[in-house]
Amino acid sequence: MYWGNGVWGAGDWVAMSAMMVLFWGVLAAAVVWFVRMGRGNRGPVRSADHADVLLAERFARGEIDGDEFTRGRELLHGSGSSRLRGGS
Repeated sequence: MYWGNGVWGAGDWVAMSAMMVLFWGVLAAAVVWFVRMGRGNRGPVRSADHADVLLAERFARGEIDGDEFTRGRELLHGSGSSRLRGGS
């Protein structure tokens, strides 16, 4: 009736530990998946949009002036010349 007198061997402890790690890992992955799904499908950010945001942030911090901001926007959106002013 009592196989092994109720004594757990080393293999039993390893299996129990592995199952606990697997359980908590699956639970954490499910939570992350549900949180990401709950945000909705916003789609990937286009690189031009990201570059616009970075350009505007640099302009707001004073790292670049108005002319550099305008040239950067022209280069990003393809309007006007594709060369920088003053370059060859």
